[in-house]
Amino acid sequence: MTNPTKVWDVLGLFLVASIGTWLLVRAFYGSFPPIPVYAGASLYLVAVVQVVTAVIVRNRIAEHRVGSGLHDLHPLTVFRALVLAKASMLVGTAVVGVCVGFLAYVMPRAATVRAASSDRAGAVVALVAGLAVVAAAVWLEQCCRTPKDRDDERSR
Repeated sequence: MTNPTKVWDVLGLFLVASIGTWLLVRAFYGSFPPIPVYAGASLYLVAVVQVVTAVIVRNRIAEHRVGSGLHDLHPLTVFRALVLAKASMLVGTAVVGVCVGFLAYVMPRAATVRAASSDRAGAVVALVAGLAVVAAAVWLEQCCRTPKDRDDERSR
């Protein structure tokens, strides 16, 4: 059994990624290649996969169909889904932090610098995709909890 992801871990990663990116972009923005609009589009697919997985896991756990039976969801599969959720939450948080740091530098310059104006759209698409991945990962992590885990948390 693993513990739920701590908010402080996610917040710390977000802050390091956003501040670090802002410092790097501030120093090297002129040498960066342009950011295409579809740069973060693949993350939307990751979010969809997590949502589908969350629905399947949640339904099987609710129906008590987790086990080694023919039509049961194997417990190791649920654990793999949990690991996917935890890893995706960290990746999504890092992407959100990078996009926020990038946008913090680019947004004030978007009206005067053409490259900043064109890079803004790609960063916003990636930011929304990162937020979608984090939201889907949080939900998948919650869906992987057993009813016993949920009851223990309510009694605290």
